[in-house]
Amino acid sequence: MEEETYFPDTDHLDFSFTSTITNKSSLSSSARSSFSCKESPTNAPTLYRHIWDPRFAEIKAAAALSADGNLQLSHLKLIRHLGTGNHGRVFLCQLKDHGGGAFALKVIDRDSLNGKKVSHAETEGKILTMLNHPFLPTLYARIEASHYTCFLIDFCPNGDLHSLLRKQPGNRFSLPAVRFFAAEVLVALEYLHALGIVYRDLKPENVLLRDDGHIMLSDFDLSLVADVFPTVNFFRRGKRDRSVGGGCFGSSVGAADDEEVVSEFVAEPVTAFSRSCVGTHEYLAPEVVSGAGHGNSVDWWAFGVFIHELLYGTTPFKGVNNDVTLRNIVSSSKQTTSLHVAEAGISEAKDLIEKLLVKDPSKRLGCTLGAQDIKRHPFFDGVKWALIRQYKPPEMVGGVVAKRVHVGRVKRRRWFWKGLDSLMMRS
Repeated sequence: MEEETYFPDTDHLDFSFTSTITNKSSLSSSARSSFSCKESPTNAPTLYRHIWDPRFAEIKAAAALSADGNLQLSHLKLIRHLGTGNHGRVFLCQLKDHGGGAFALKVIDRDSLNGKKVSHAETEGKILTMLNHPFLPTLYARIEASHYTCFLIDFCPNGDLHSLLRKQPGNRFSLPAVRFFAAEVLVALEYLHALGIVYRDLKPENVLLRDDGHIMLSDFDLSLVADVFPTVNFFRRGKRDRSVGGGCFGSSVGAADDEEVVSEFVAEPVTAFSRSCVGTHEYLAPEVVSGAGHGNSVDWWAFGVFIHELLYGTTPFKGVNNDVTLRNIVSSSKQTTSLHVAEAGISEAKDLIEKLLVKDPSKRLGCTLGAQDIKRHPFFDGVKWALIRQYKPPEMVGGVVAKRVHVGRVKRRRWFWKGLDSLMMRS
């Protein structure tokens, strides 16, 4: 059954139902920060949104009360401060008198940003208008008020993956949990690359957890957009008789020695190129550190580092300080951290990590066919990709509990910006 879609009026840029932007719902004290040296904004098309989300109706009802029919800051009630990112602050909020749904409001004070950061913020806003995916954020409204740019977006009540990882025994996830989170991140990266977006800031801190336990990538201000040329490839492959035990995905069993014709959609931004020095130290690819220029392969390097951290509790090239970390990344002799984990399927995980952490980007897994190459790796055997949204998230210490977000009385605290506070209080 086809879902109805809503095609927004693109003339009203300050009240967009077309996309999304989100930030962390919680920030760990040990969270690593991103840095950047250069970035360029990009244009982005407007895509449809589904009208089945009742929050759109709530927002439209609230906006209808204003003179110009647009959502205003005065329609929102701030609940509490959620976190501070590179370019703004994030607050938990709800609409006044129109439902009790919780949103996150990302507030960017343009007067506090220099030219480069303004460019980053514009890039993020334009990219997020392109997104329409369950593992990426939804932008419900964009509000321009005085020198503030505000994005009303999804609220993820269960924090981020970095915080959850630090609650686990040994600061690591079990292999089935690693497979679950890695599979969902892989699907999100595949979608971004299909749009020509190189993410460039993958790390557990940027992987938020929705109320149902599934992931949502956040923070797109360091992303790069390039041309992409989709293709459909056909090939024959043998069905493997392989079973991956348990976990969130169950098992996969095929008839041995049979062949099947498989078609695959490939949309990888292989022409992407930048010399910008952006990202998080422990996740930077060697070509970024060396300044030789980089493209789409930096996301697949970061994906290897990401899997390593979830599995072992540490990144593979981490040194005593950032300079040592960067030297370890570019060193031809430095290999990935070898830690002992006795768990079924660990050899497949190690093999995948090794193929992703190839220092030559042209030989790195995923550099040409992107996520399709990675999906075929034995580590992901048993994953039914078309049904990935239906899988039950893994149970773990301090794990996800679906809950109704309580939004109570607003408390005025010193972290409120004086100018923003006055705009919020206007009737």
